[in-house]
Amino acid sequence: MCPGHICGVLPHLKRTLPVVRPYWHVYTAGFVCVFISAYFRTIGPTYLQRGVDALGHPGGLAALRTALLLLLAVALLGGIARFIMRQTLNGVSRRVETDLRHRLYVHLQSLSADCHDRYSTGDLMARATNDLLAVRMVAGPGVMYLSDTLVGAVMVLPFLLHISPRLTGLALLPLVGLPVGMTVFGQAIHRRSERIQAAFADLTTAVHENLSGARIVRAYQLERGEIARFRTITTEYAGRNLALAKVSGAFHPLLAMLGGLGAVAVIWLGGRLVIQNTISVGEFVAFSTWLTLLIWPMLALGWAVNLVQRGEASMGRINALLDTASSIVSPPRPVPLPPARAARELRFEDVWFRYPTAPERGWVLQHVSFAVPPGRILGIVGPTGSGKSALAELIVRSYDPDRGRILLDGVELRSLALSDLRKAVGFVPQETFLFSDTLKANVLLGAPDDGRLERIGVTSQLSAALSELPHGYKTMLGERGVNLSGGQRQRAAIARALAQDPPVFVLDDALSAVDAQTETRILRGLRDALSTRTRVIISHRLSAVREADWILVLEGGRVVEEGTHSELMARRQRYWELLRRQEAEAELEEVATR
Repeated sequence: MCPGHICGVLPHLKRTLPVVRPYWHVYTAGFVCVFISAYFRTIGPTYLQRGVDALGHPGGLAALRTALLLLLAVALLGGIARFIMRQTLNGVSRRVETDLRHRLYVHLQSLSADCHDRYSTGDLMARATNDLLAVRMVAGPGVMYLSDTLVGAVMVLPFLLHISPRLTGLALLPLVGLPVGMTVFGQAIHRRSERIQAAFADLTTAVHENLSGARIVRAYQLERGEIARFRTITTEYAGRNLALAKVSGAFHPLLAMLGGLGAVAVIWLGGRLVIQNTISVGEFVAFSTWLTLLIWPMLALGWAVNLVQRGEASMGRINALLDTASSIVSPPRPVPLPPARAARELRFEDVWFRYPTAPERGWVLQHVSFAVPPGRILGIVGPTGSGKSALAELIVRSYDPDRGRILLDGVELRSLALSDLRKAVGFVPQETFLFSDTLKANVLLGAPDDGRLERIGVTSQLSAALSELPHGYKTMLGERGVNLSGGQRQRAAIARALAQDPPVFVLDDALSAVDAQTETRILRGLRDALSTRTRVIISHRLSAVREADWILVLEGGRVVEEGTHSELMARRQRYWELLRRQEAEAELEEVATR
């Protein structure tokens, strides 16, 4: 099968060529070893033929001894070539896998939030592990066995024809149906492989969710239900693998049967030719050996076809991810921000937004307009689902608005380079993520420790928690900061934003896990430390925005009220209702804890 035809039949694997191309010299060396190995394997039966035919002549034992020594030498040299072939081709497949994994990881880092919303963590892990393994098996063992089979067949066939064209034709006649069988079985293997990879993604997702939510599972006594759900998923995964095993299990016996029919034909006709003295006994033995060398690779060919089809299905899943384009990118010609200042103006102009992966939810924000002058504080409050977090994500360009404009110092965010925007805006999200590293590394994130660590530790109240940690800032954090409390994680996130010292700070309910007293101290510290910075404080607790220069009340994605704290309280409308409700809830909670 020519390379062009293969690429036409396997369009997904064709996309691996840019990754494979840098290693063409390694593959070339591997293919040279394939030829050498096939050559020594092919010429071996000629010495066997000479030895057998010499038995009927004087000095036959000596000739047989010589033939056996030559066979041993050929086998040794062929074995060395085969060893190098396997080491070379299997080794280069590891490099291809590594490069493809790196390419995939780099692409994942470039994707916007809406792209990540389309894939579960388990699905991404499956594509980065199991699917890449399937591609590696094609790039190494698949290529090796396919080339070895084809080269061996080309070398053996002239020897078979030289002995007896009629016998060769009869022996190979059963193999005529091989292309049809490979096509039918190959398509079936491809379909089942795709289903297996999808089931593996579900399995990986289930494992990831259960490990991440182990505390919740135990707290709510969900073990039995989760075990039952996991059993269902694993049963489905096993069932799909068994379906593939049935197809593969039928394919290999088919090849063996075809080879067996050829062997029967050789014994029947070849035996007659020996009796008729048309061919010698040595030629008959050599022919049988060569036929075996031709048939057994055919069985390996079946396994290789299985590998290729599974690799094609897996590469299709990887390509689907690589083809996923980020909706949030830097413009070709970004507009620079005005010269750096301590604070910048933030402005929303009639902004409308809905999540691209969930348009059925409708508009999350509608007709949102406001301006935050440099160095001022904007407070945003509202009930759950009012669109507060969506507004924060728009400021840092996790998403883009469907309508309207968002400007930073008069420049629309879409016109800015993402690097410039991310440097200008410090974002503390609602859910804090911490790396499995030291607390210091999580706070600084590469920023120099020029005395700022102690300063921002005091401002964020993180330093107050150091006494509870065994090694202070050098304490190693567990996965996602599991050895910190929720309040400690939020303080670490605030300290992280302070370490970058941006002109604009956005806090999205970043104080929800701290107590009221700690919240007050943090807000006081932020007010003093960020007096010259622009701040957007989003909170479900109205106490966090009392001292804001301007307050927006969101409800149903709309600004239903705005003003200063005193102005909103005087109106006794939605803001006043929210505050009274929170005060009543706080009183009830206090009574309950007495």
